[in-house]
Amino acid sequence: RLRGVAFDNDTFVAVGISGTIVRSTDNGSSWDNATSPTTNILSGVSFGNDIFVAVGNSGNILRSTDNGASFDNATSPTSKNLREVTFGNEIFLGVGKDGNIVRSTDNGSSFDNATSPTENNLWGIEFGNDIFVGVGHSGNIVRSTDNGSSFDNVTSPTANLLWGVTFGNDIFVAVANSGNIVRSTDNGITWDNATSPTSKNLLGVTFDNDTFVAVGQSGNIVRSTDNGSSFDNATSPTGNALYGVTSTD
Repeated sequence: RLRGVAFDNDTFVAVGISGTIVRSTDNGSSWDNATSPTTNILSGVSFGNDIFVAVGNSGNILRSTDNGASFDNATSPTSKNLREVTFGNEIFLGVGKDGNIVRSTDNGSSFDNATSPTENNLWGIEFGNDIFVGVGHSGNIVRSTDNGSSFDNVTSPTANLLWGVTFGNDIFVAVANSGNIVRSTDNGITWDNATSPTSKNLLGVTFDNDTFVAVGQSGNIVRSTDNGSSFDNATSPTGNALYGVTSTD
């Protein structure tokens, strides 16, 4: 089972259980195994400065400097499970269990703990407009304006578990259990519910070409072309749960 996926440098990299890492250099038509130094579950992967960084259970952090062909362990400050990672302003930022937030300013070679305002598990993290936004259990939303050094809680319109968050067209969009979708048009300060066509859990979300796309339980795919105000169902070729989605932008 694969849990996370990222794209850059004409390469898709996906990560999952048992330390599995696979990559595609032909637009996702075919995939090969990459060299992985771990058997821990890997849940998230991101790209920045020609480096892929993946995070997973037991605080495991991996990095690749050869376009995802092979990965090595990076220095991690935590043994807690990490769920997602993103890149912005020359900083890799990961989030995970018990509100743990880790931060790297040296291209993912080593990480330190950042100040977190929550003990709720955080499942998603995104960067946009010089702001990092994280989401997690009980509808928790956290926000950083100092390059991820510290975070504050913001008011959330939902108590549902938020699985993922993305940014596009100056808007943050996050997805949750029970088909809940929330959005912010003021850099993550305030959030409102968006119109959702499903009650199924949504587990991942991305933005590209003026369109937000979210995926989740039972192969559910929903999309929005009005800046995340409302979503409609898209045709899905699978009934399997979809855990992540990325764009080629």
